[in-house]
This record gives sequence, C-alpha cells and structure tokens, in this order.
Amino acid sequence: MELTGTTLRRLRKEYGDAFYLLDSVAFKNNYQELKAAFSSIYPKVNIAYSYKTNYTPKLCKIVADYAGYAEVVSEMELELALKIGVAPENIIWNGPIKSRAHLEKYIKMGVEVNIDSWYEMEEIIAIAAQVPDKKLRVGLRCNFDVGDKVLSRFGFDADSDEFIRAIEAIKQIDNLEFVSLQCHFAKRSLEYWPSRAKGMLAIIAKYELKPQRIDIGGGLYGKMEDSLKAQFAGKIPSYQDYANAVAPFFADYYREKDCKPELVIEPGSALVGDCMKFVGTVKTIKNIRGKNIATVLGSQKNISMAGVNPPLAIISMGENQTHYSNMDIVGFTCIEGDVLYRNYNGELAVGDAVVISNCGSYSLVMKPPFILPNFPVLDITSESPEVVKRGETFDDIFHTFNF
Repeated sequence: MELTGTTLRRLRKEYGDAFYLLDSVAFKNNYQELKAAFSSIYPKVNIAYSYKTNYTPKLCKIVADYAGYAEVVSEMELELALKIGVAPENIIWNGPIKSRAHLEKYIKMGVEVNIDSWYEMEEIIAIAAQVPDKKLRVGLRCNFDVGDKVLSRFGFDADSDEFIRAIEAIKQIDNLEFVSLQCHFAKRSLEYWPSRAKGMLAIIAKYELKPQRIDIGGGLYGKMEDSLKAQFAGKIPSYQDYANAVAPFFADYYREKDCKPELVIEPGSALVGDCMKFVGTVKTIKNIRGKNIATVLGSQKNISMAGVNPPLAIISMGENQTHYSNMDIVGFTCIEGDVLYRNYNGELAVGDAVVISNCGSYSLVMKPPFILPNFPVLDITSESPEVVKRGETFDDIFHTFNF
C-alpha cells in the first residue's frame, strides 16, 4: 500500500489520527534471508524469535509457520505462544525468574527451560524427582567474557562451581534431557560475535557436552534506512556479516563429527525493526524563545528510539506548509523529554502526517498506558488494511482498577 495523502485520509477516517503500519511480508523476507545467511555456512540452523521485541500474534504465527521457535522470557509470552498454537517443544523459555508453579507446569508440557541459576537448578531437580518416568527438557544459560566490557547478570558464570554442579546434575539425573547450551550478549557490534562462538565451543569441549542445540542468542542489528545508519559509529553489519563471523567456527568444529547440533539464533530487532512504521498527526506549531516546536499525536514511547533521529517522512495533508528550521517534533505527553525528532528542517503544517520508520522493536510492547491508550496496528501488505491490533480504549485501562 503506497502511503499518499489520499491513503492516509482514508486510514484516518477509519482509525483515527495515529496508528502503526505493519509490513508482514517484509518480516517474512527478513526471516528467510537471515536463516539462509547462516544456513549457507552451517546448514543445521533455526531461528528462535524474541517475543519480547514485538509479540504481535501475527508475527509470532509467521515464525511458527516457518517451523521457527518461540523465545520467551515470561509466563505471559509463553501463554501467548501456546495460544497461537506453538508446540511446547518449540518454545524456549529464558529469563532470570520462573515461578515454581509455572516452571512445573510448562516443563512437564515439554517446554525447553534454559536454567539461569543454581536456584532454578534445584527447582528442576525437585520437579524431576516427582516425575521420574517423564523426560524434562532443559538447557543451561552460560555467561563468559566476550570482551564487550559488560558484566552481564544472566546465566551461570561458566567458570563457577555452580555451573559445573549443574552440568553434573543434568548428566546424572536420568529424566533430564540436555537440549541446549545457550548464551546471549546484548552488544550488537560484530567484533564480539566470534568470541561467542569460541566461548561456546570451548565449554562444549572442556565438559564433553553433547547438546541438541547450541543457542548463541540475539543482539543483531537489522535493516535500517541510511539516515539512521549514519547516526551509528561504524558500519552496520548485514545478516551475512553476522553469519560469516560465527558459523564457520561451528562448521569446522563439527565437520568430522557424526552428531551435529542445531545452531540457534534469537533475533528480535533484526527481524522486526524495519517492519513497522508509526503515523502521527501534527496538532500544533509554535515558537518559544526562537525555538520552533511541533506537537504531534504520538510519543517517543510509540517509537522507542532515544538518542537518535528516526527515519522521518512528512506527508502534506492539504494545508499550506511553511518552511521551518531547527524545529523539534515533540509528543503529546507532559514530559519535557518526549521528543520524537530534533532539529527538523523542512516544510510542515498543522494536520500533516508524520511517518516514522524502523520502529518495530520494543515500541508496541513497551508503550505504557500513560496519558492515552495505545493506537491500532494495521497490516498494509494487501489492498485493504488488516487490523491486527485494535486501538486501546479507556475501559481497557480502567477495568483493572476498583472504582
């Protein structure tokens, strides 16, 4: 669907002055391209989509249709995966906190639980003792230095006694099935990726592990417009760049081995970042002590991009535009820091549409019910828009309170 003034007028009439536009075809293409990049070097690859990045059910269903995994970090996300029909064995449950009741419920269903601490290991041991005839699928999340100068708080220290005890416990308990060795590091720079592969393979060799999956986590840059790329230091890696950085290590290590584990990656932003736009409407324009300010129906919380100017397009909606310099485009909230775009130079009028790209990551899921409910999400990959999430109402927010 081409975004023109005519198109936006039609969408505004139906859905209001602010909404998200989803491109589910771009998401499919990203998924296939990313998997193909890694598979070209190490054929046994799968993708575990990071639900927390954007858990719009339509996107999660696409992953399931491609036989990908659901990577979840909470009971809520896990329930969403089950609700859309993901098989328990295709759900990977990460995260630092898992309640005993839910842990017992889901691991008995067949969900893979990646154990984050010795406390969780003790819970798993107790559950395993209760059901000696049932296989429980587990993984270990490990934590080691990849040179990124970040002390991650997640997983077992790979040099700790607790990690060794966890390995031994899994080996000794007959109904614990060791599915995955997992890690994740947040920094997306390509320079740290080879250290992931080397670190994981060193652990596997040291402890003679035979995991069914080697899960090297997420933390990849995705596709973005040139204006956004220019605001980052250095080159933004491509999917193939990431694959070239790690996959050869696994291909070489397992080349002569009979049993080759599945290599799993956990992308979020890399798949969905460029698949969503936010459309807001300019409501007021004013000048305060020499600073031009345009206020829009929309917020920084709707785009979840701080510290950069996002890819921006202004679509004239018919009013006479004026040229502005050094203009800040700000949000509807009563927070001074709610700035969507700083120092805009160009034409603008009240009523114009502000279209912001590359806001598929964390925008929808981290928008709080602050000041106003959130806006609808429309898939625009066909001639007629599909409502994949209706606009929230006041009652959606109010009904959890006692009046």
